[in-house]
Amino acid sequence: MTPRAGQGTELRADAVRNRARILRIAREQLAAGDTSLQLNAIARLAGVGVGTVYRHFPNRHALVEALSAERFRELIAEAQAAVAADDPRVGLHRLLRFALDRMLDDPDFAAVLESAADASAQTSDMRAELDQAVTGLLDRARLSGAIRDGVEAEDVRRLLCGVHHAVRSGGGARRDLYLDVLLEGLRPPR
Repeated sequence: MTPRAGQGTELRADAVRNRARILRIAREQLAAGDTSLQLNAIARLAGVGVGTVYRHFPNRHALVEALSAERFRELIAEAQAAVAADDPRVGLHRLLRFALDRMLDDPDFAAVLESAADASAQTSDMRAELDQAVTGLLDRARLSGAIRDGVEAEDVRRLLCGVHHAVRSGGGARRDLYLDVLLEGLRPPR
C-alpha cells in the first residue's frame, strides 16, 4: 500500500508518476473551466483506479491543497520579502495586495487559505512558514508604531479572507478601498 502524499514517507516511483498524472489532469480540468474536480472523473481521465486517486487525495480539498502548493510557496516568498522591506507598513500593504490578488485569481487557493484545517502535512508546514514570516513582519510593524498590539498572523489571514469575500461579492471595483480600510484598522488606536 502506498503512503499518502505529504505524510513524510517517500513514494515509490510508480506512485510519484501516478500522483503527477492526477495533478496534471486536475490542472487541465481547471484550465478547461471544470472546477468540480470530481475525483472519480479525474481517475478515469488519468487512467488510474479510483483507489489510487483517493490514496493520494482523500477528498477534493486535499487535491486543491496539492494544486495550490506552488501559489502558497509564492505567497511565502512574498511574505519573506515583506519582512525585509525598509518600511514594515509598506511591506505589509504589498503582501496583503499580493495575497488578495492571488486569492481573487484562484478561488481554490483562497479556499486553502481560508480553511481551518489542512489535509496534508505539506500545507500545514507552509502555513506555519507563512505565519512565521507574517509574525516577523507584524513584530517589526508594531515596533515602528504602525500596527496595534494583539494582532497576530492568523488574525491578518482571517481579515484578508473577509476582504476577499467583500471584493468578490461586490464585483471587485472597491478592492483598493477595502484593503485601505483593513490597513487603517490595523493601526493603533489614536
